[in-house]
Amino acid sequence: MKLLTHNLLSSHVRGLRPGGGFPLRIEASEVRVRPVPFNGAFVARLVPRLRWAALREAAETVGHPGELPPEPPPQYEADEEFLRRLHHVLLEVEVQEGTLLCPDSGRRFPIAGGVPNLLLGHGDA
Repeated sequence: MKLLTHNLLSSHVRGLRPGGGFPLRIEASEVRVRPVPFNGAFVARLVPRLRWAALREAAETVGHPGELPPEPPPQYEADEEFLRRLHHVLLEVEVQEGTLLCPDSGRRFPIAGGVPNLLLGHGDA
């Protein structure tokens, strides 16, 4: 699971408060870094859509602390060093095995082979 994917996921367990179930906490038992070709324009277009605090927390949790600044720089579109660091965290760092923990319900969702499974049973949805 790439950290870009993680930044988009939330729990949909029944009974959560509005906006609840985010961010899912990563409990990683295996993390890999896989090179991906850099596309600065693509990464720059993602910045406004990212939940920045959750991304920084996820990066720290999986062993990549300090790679991202507290906030994107004002002119991030022209800052190639920043875009490369963000590219690395979003697209090259992958959680292969572990779990995602819902901060509101405590429910754990498995990550196996890099794929998070957020399927719920009939009583949970």
